[in-house]
Amino acid sequence: MFVCTLSVILLLNGIVSDQPIADKSGSLGTRPGLAAVVEAEEEVYRFEPAHNGAGPMWCSGSTCLVRIGQDVFATGLETLADAKPLNNCRWLLFKRGEEGWELQQTDPKDRTREPCPLACFYGGPLYLSANPTLVEDRDVPAGPAEPRILRFDPAAPKKPFEILLPQWEGSPPFTEHSYRSFAADGLNREFIILQNIGYTHAEWAFMDRHGNWSAHGKLRWPWGAEYPQPRTIRLCYPTVALKDRAFYFCGVSDIEEPYPEWRDYKRQLTGRDWDYDFRRLFFTWSPDLTRREFAPWMEVANRDKTCGWIKPADLWVGADGTVHLLWMERAIDERLRPKFFPEANQSHALNYAQVRDGAVRLRCALLEAIEGTSRGIPGAGRFHVMPDGRLFVLCYVSGKDLEGKSISENRLLELDSNGGVISITRLPFKRPFYAFFTATPRAGCPPSEIIDLLGQQVGSPFVISYARIRIR
Repeated sequence: MFVCTLSVILLLNGIVSDQPIADKSGSLGTRPGLAAVVEAEEEVYRFEPAHNGAGPMWCSGSTCLVRIGQDVFATGLETLADAKPLNNCRWLLFKRGEEGWELQQTDPKDRTREPCPLACFYGGPLYLSANPTLVEDRDVPAGPAEPRILRFDPAAPKKPFEILLPQWEGSPPFTEHSYRSFAADGLNREFIILQNIGYTHAEWAFMDRHGNWSAHGKLRWPWGAEYPQPRTIRLCYPTVALKDRAFYFCGVSDIEEPYPEWRDYKRQLTGRDWDYDFRRLFFTWSPDLTRREFAPWMEVANRDKTCGWIKPADLWVGADGTVHLLWMERAIDERLRPKFFPEANQSHALNYAQVRDGAVRLRCALLEAIEGTSRGIPGAGRFHVMPDGRLFVLCYVSGKDLEGKSISENRLLELDSNGGVISITRLPFKRPFYAFFTATPRAGCPPSEIIDLLGQQVGSPFVISYARIRIR
C-alpha cells in the first residue's frame, strides 16, 4: 500500500494552505490558471424539523440533486403538521428555471420518513426513489412501507409521473427506516436500488437498459466475530456506484454499542439504554450484478480502539477501474477518554483511499486537524469529476488557522493520480455550505465543468440552498 509523501501530507494538513497568497479567484494552490467561479448562490426552500430521526440531508450517501442537460432538479422534504412522527413528511420536486427555483410537484397523498434521492440517465428520464408508508393512521408512528421508483419527464416535470415497483427476492418486510441507496449508470441507462432489512442485509433490485428488473438479491452484512458477543455488522449511509453493470458499495457500521463497558458508561452519561457505533468502514463490489456475486467484505478503516467515528463521504470509479473512496474520520469519543484511553489524542480527518484488484493501494488524509495544533477541521466532502477525468474534492473546513483566526469555508482540492494535491482553491461563497449534495455521476449525471451543489449553509439551519460553480 502506498501512502502520501511527507511533503504532500504537509500541504494536505494545511501547513502550506493555511497561509497562502490568494488571488481574486480564491486560489490557494499551485496549478496556474485554475479558477472556480461561483455563478449562482440561492435559496431553494425552507423546512420545519420533522423530529423523526431524519431530515433533508439524511440520505447523504445518495443525492437529492441532478442535472439533465441545462436543467437542474432537486427534491426536498415538507413536514406535515397533521401527522405524527415517524411518517410525517412528503417529498417535493423542484426545477431551476430562469426565475429561480420552482416547485413542480409534491407527493399527492403518501407520507414518508426519509428524503427521496434522485437519479437520471443522460438526456432523461428523471427518477425519484420513494418509500411511502402503508400505515393509514397518521397517529401510528411506524409500520410497513412500499419502495417505489417514480419516473418523470424532465421536459414536462409537472405532468403525472409513472410508478415503477422494483422486483425483489421474495417479499421483504420493508419499513420507514429504509437506509436506502439509489445509483444510476447514466450512460448505459441502468440503475440499482438498495434498501436495508433490519440488521441482517440489504435487498437490491437492478433495472437494465431495456426497462426490465433483470436481477435482484441480498447483500448480507459482514460478521463481527471479534466482538464480545459476535454479531452481524449492519452497514448504513453507504456511498454506492454502478458502472458497466459492476457495482461498488462502501458503508459504515451502524450497530448498538458492542462493548459492554462502554455501553454501560454511555448509559450513565446519557440516561439512554442505547447508543450506536459508527466506527468501521467496509467495502465490497460485484464485477457483474447479473451474476449476483459479491467480493468478500474489505475493512478500509477502523476506529474501534478509541471509540472514534467514521462517515462515508463519496466514491468514484475511474476509467482504469480504480475505486476512489472518501470518508470523514474522528479518532476518539472525548466523553470516554478520561476513563478508558486518557493518553489518546483527538484528530479530525478527511481521508482518501484507492482500491484496485481487491486491495487498498493508497490511503492518506487529505485534510487533518490533530489535537494541540491550530489547523482547520475538515467536514463534509464530495468528489467532482471533470470531462477530461481530472478529479477534485469539494469540502468544508472550520476551526482555527495557524494564526488562531476562525475558519469557515469551502475548499476545492485537485488530486493527481497518486492522491497528491495539485491545488487548493477557496470557494468565495457568501456563506459556506457545511452539508451538501452534488449532481454526481453516481446518480447518472455526466462529468462536467460545472459543480451543482445543494445543501445547508452556515447560519441557515432550516434552509436548503443551491450553488453553481464553474471550473476554468
